[in-house]
Amino acid sequence: MQPPIKCNISDLLRHGAASFGNSPALTYKNITSSYVELWQNACGFASGLGSLETRPGDRVAVLLDKRFETIVSIFGTAAARCVTVPINPVLRSQQVAYILADCDVRILVTSTDRLAQLQDHLADIPSLEHVVLVDGPGSEIENDKQSPATHSWVELVPVEADEPPSAGVDCDVAAILYTSGSTGKPKGVVLSHRNMIVGAESVSHYLGNGPHDTILSVLPLSFDAGLSQLTTAFNSGAHVVLMNYLLPLDVVRLCEKHKVTGITGVPPFWIQVAGLSWPAEVGARLRYFANTGGRMPKATLDRLRSSFPDALPYLMYGLTEAFRSTYLDPSEIDRRPDSIGKAIPNAEILVVRPDGTLCDPDEPGELVHRGPLVALGYWNDPARTSERFRPWPGTGAVWRQPELAVFSGDTVVRDEEGFLYFVGRRDEMIKTSGYRVSPTEIEEVAYATGLTRDAVAMGIDDKALGQRIVLVASPVAETLDVGALLTAFRHRLPQYMVPSKVIEMASIPTNPNGKFDRVLLREQLGQ
Repeated sequence: MQPPIKCNISDLLRHGAASFGNSPALTYKNITSSYVELWQNACGFASGLGSLETRPGDRVAVLLDKRFETIVSIFGTAAARCVTVPINPVLRSQQVAYILADCDVRILVTSTDRLAQLQDHLADIPSLEHVVLVDGPGSEIENDKQSPATHSWVELVPVEADEPPSAGVDCDVAAILYTSGSTGKPKGVVLSHRNMIVGAESVSHYLGNGPHDTILSVLPLSFDAGLSQLTTAFNSGAHVVLMNYLLPLDVVRLCEKHKVTGITGVPPFWIQVAGLSWPAEVGARLRYFANTGGRMPKATLDRLRSSFPDALPYLMYGLTEAFRSTYLDPSEIDRRPDSIGKAIPNAEILVVRPDGTLCDPDEPGELVHRGPLVALGYWNDPARTSERFRPWPGTGAVWRQPELAVFSGDTVVRDEEGFLYFVGRRDEMIKTSGYRVSPTEIEEVAYATGLTRDAVAMGIDDKALGQRIVLVASPVAETLDVGALLTAFRHRLPQYMVPSKVIEMASIPTNPNGKFDRVLLREQLGQ
């Protein structure tokens, strides 16, 4: 019997149940579900949505921490031909309400405590008709306005249900992922089933994922790389262990308990984890570790490689608008540890000038991604969609419609051998004394001194210089030796790149996706 064609992300579980059967698919706390059981649960949720008279394309938001119901909701929504909107549970109620209203969510899956926090905002979400509670009975919410009906998970979702037909096509909308909103209101990035399935196939291919892998899920599922952990694993028959990240030591504990072989994180996560004491047998079992969401400091990379001597390090680059773009082959890590590598399979990455022409080697330009991972655009926002999703600057043909590529807004350079190097976000580049300075260059020096745990470099307006460089850093020891830090900068960098000021902070704020929040940091500093 031929495996089903994957035209819907729920087919990852449908195929997994047929191919991997009772192999472990998902673990939460002390409970593990097989591929067959997980697919049965997703079918049950799809059936429950059907009883609410959902229509193809209806938006179903999931506001939960990581648990079985979260995963079942995401894939069951897809099986019902609806669109999943995963929402980071650390967001404030006002931010959640904005997302729910912005994309006209009709059904919300959440918990009783989170619903209570939304109470004052429900009247501002006229599209919301149903709330599914994973931990409480169904009832009407007391409100002076029309309230959504609430349903108990155990009553709505049958234990057994028929498989839904694999209907629709892979260009249908699968999910809407909202950016963290670091530059204004969050944008809803619209992803097709094709975006997510091709991404899963590509990433699982170069990571070598398979049934032999146990992957620790530490990133938020509302973050493209976090959601990719699920699709990548389920595409290859791997086992996912859910973790609601709180303490770094819990990472070691879960890796030891579940014999984890793969982890993907962002730089702040890895900076915390690298300083831990890892039992030799746990570190030896890890097959790979991967970084995304920003450049990993070399000092952190070196410590991780020491803790995980047999693990392959994957340095990756991605953006929500294209799910995943590049990775550095581990065999190149010693020759070019600061590179983000080359395009992932089934993608092409270009470096272009403002006029759309291709840059020469070593010439900075904007990273442009083309291929089947390019998202459909921003939800209900044609103006911002047309700014970011534009015709591919390649050879055109009059007989075909223009192919759209995503213009990342990130500055990179490509060397003579085709390897890419991240310079910085276009809106984060520091312009000082007539030079353009990448914050990552300054931050890398700070980490290399061994004096800082976290570091963020920023440009502050200055009448004489254009911008002056300020470094915000948290110390490795009790206090930061600012004098020694500045001395190291003067020895390693030209004078125009030396920070004019170093600000010590015990902890640098991060956004809901775990990246350093530069916008909030500026607000805290009054800049």
